[in-house]
Amino acid sequence: MGKPVPSGTLRLYAVIGIVCCLGLFAPRIVHGFYLPGSYMHPYGDGDSISVKVNSLTSIDTELPFGYYTLPFCQPEQGVKQVTENLGELLMGDRIENSPYIFKMNVNQSSLMLCLGHALDDNEVKHFRQRIDDYYQINLILDNLPVTRYTKPKDSELVLRWTGFPIGFSIDKKYYIYNHLKFKVLVHEYEDAGIGQVMGTGDGIDTFPTENGGKKSGSLIVGFEVIPCSVTHPDPRDAQVGNYGTLAPISCGTDSDTPYQEIKVGQSIVYSYDVTFVKSEIRWPSRWDAFLKMEGARVHWFSILNSLMVISFLAGIVFVIFLRTVRRDLTKYEELDKEAQAQMTEELSGWKLVVGDVFRAPAHTSLLCVMVGDGVQITGMAIVTILFAAFGFMSPASRGMLLTGMVLLYLFLGIAAGYVASRLWRTLKGDPKGWRSISWKVACFFPGITFSVLTVLNSLLWAYGSTGAIPISLFFILLALWFCISVPLTLLGGFLGARAEQIQYPVRTNQIPREVPLQKYPSWLLVLGAGTLPFGTLFIELFFIMSSIWMGRVYYVFGFLFVVLVLLVIVCAEVSVVLTYMHLCVEDWRWWWKSFFASGSVAVYVFLYSINYLLFDLHVNGTVSAVLYIGYSLLMALAIMLATGTIGFLASFYFVHYLFSSVKLD
Repeated sequence: MGKPVPSGTLRLYAVIGIVCCLGLFAPRIVHGFYLPGSYMHPYGDGDSISVKVNSLTSIDTELPFGYYTLPFCQPEQGVKQVTENLGELLMGDRIENSPYIFKMNVNQSSLMLCLGHALDDNEVKHFRQRIDDYYQINLILDNLPVTRYTKPKDSELVLRWTGFPIGFSIDKKYYIYNHLKFKVLVHEYEDAGIGQVMGTGDGIDTFPTENGGKKSGSLIVGFEVIPCSVTHPDPRDAQVGNYGTLAPISCGTDSDTPYQEIKVGQSIVYSYDVTFVKSEIRWPSRWDAFLKMEGARVHWFSILNSLMVISFLAGIVFVIFLRTVRRDLTKYEELDKEAQAQMTEELSGWKLVVGDVFRAPAHTSLLCVMVGDGVQITGMAIVTILFAAFGFMSPASRGMLLTGMVLLYLFLGIAAGYVASRLWRTLKGDPKGWRSISWKVACFFPGITFSVLTVLNSLLWAYGSTGAIPISLFFILLALWFCISVPLTLLGGFLGARAEQIQYPVRTNQIPREVPLQKYPSWLLVLGAGTLPFGTLFIELFFIMSSIWMGRVYYVFGFLFVVLVLLVIVCAEVSVVLTYMHLCVEDWRWWWKSFFASGSVAVYVFLYSINYLLFDLHVNGTVSAVLYIGYSLLMALAIMLATGTIGFLASFYFVHYLFSSVKLD
């Protein structure tokens, strides 16, 4: 037995973790808890409503830029950044105030926003580059993103888009959308004065009223825009200032007004209209247009396809257990001792490796570390998707999904440390070395992630993209890592080292048995096994990739949770079947093969991401491609650790159960 673990070390790590947690989160606790979009805000007639701006985005470059990196009109009080949560910062959102100001239920037309300064060569170049890369302007009103509707020629189909383009080009001339026609959909709200409780999809909220009196107002339930390019007369001639009324100018396909060209020395006049329209859409349903599920039949097809794969594999496992294993065990138990001894000499297949099947594998510490990290990632995925399926992480709460994933990963470090440490004690028969294993678990996957993010961030910083993680956030993430995840992982490792090791049902021989020469390379069989889990995942993977890289809202978490459950079952079955096949050919080195049998699905996920890059995404520029490949590698690594861990644990239980029924020693 090893040395007892000193309790003082555990107390030290716990104290450090608690102090750092309080230091990091105390300011936010003091300022109160806030979820964007989780409560309604009724406005009275004439109340001022401010529009916010988000980063400029493009699916052609995947490099977001700040709105004010282009010479747009700025607020009179100066540009101020809106406080954002962890998920928003990681996604590259940079929400700032804007000069657009509305008054509730007050229609206004031809309001001059500002007169821009004369454009220089560099500004014109930036405008043209952003237009060529199809960058979109993203405005936000009362937490609702602006949308526009288009109708292709010779088609009755109406397309809905989030955001609107900066401009367009015709015959190598560039024009800007400098006049915006806003339409705000409002729904009348009346409080009965008794404190109303409403479920919003983001949670349950109570809205108390003062003095028990009734309070009415209007709720914003929609925000639409029609961008136009128009050439205004010089407002200085008519002595019109900011927010003054310009001469009415029509814009649209039937307008004769010339477009506003972008050229050196040009001063652009920005203007807007705003119209308020009564709507029957209720406030809890205002996100339905964004969260509307598309392709339901495709999702159901994915699930049915997965069920067929599961049924096929379950049939194989059923045959293995009931027809092969049970038959052999029953026959063996019916013989007397002399016959058993004779039969032992004539054993073949998996029974011959009884003295080597639990021999510790090569690179034991690495296996323990990868299984520990896999438990942490799997637990994070299951809990996150389950909470999202119940509506606790709605896209209305911008950035909450990613924030929840990060926090869950940090706190699940205790499970990772426990599993890795207990597996290490089981394989080595001694808890000595648990601290080293726990440290490696705490640093393996996060260390790779931080290394890749540092390289990618260097590229984003060089290009001035808002997708780069700010330096302050970088240090916050490091603090969260070493103040929460590491102490909890060490705590889990301590508990795992103190837990009783798993007892093997058979003894291990001192001299390892020689593995017979195989007809086919085992790695080929292991690599091919990953196709079955990938068949369960690949249809849903398309929707996930579209959500990440093409700005589409993904909200079918119910389907995703079902697919995740099916994926877990398929990974377990594939690994069990492959482990049994290796044991049948007297190959007792099943540990790593059971991990990669299901973990090899990550190879196909990465190949699919490359296919998506070449044939669906069409990003421009080397930097964009490098960013995409870097993030895809991180995703593939996380999938490999999670699926490999599922397969390994299922195979370990299978082998333990199988040989616990054999009394050969």
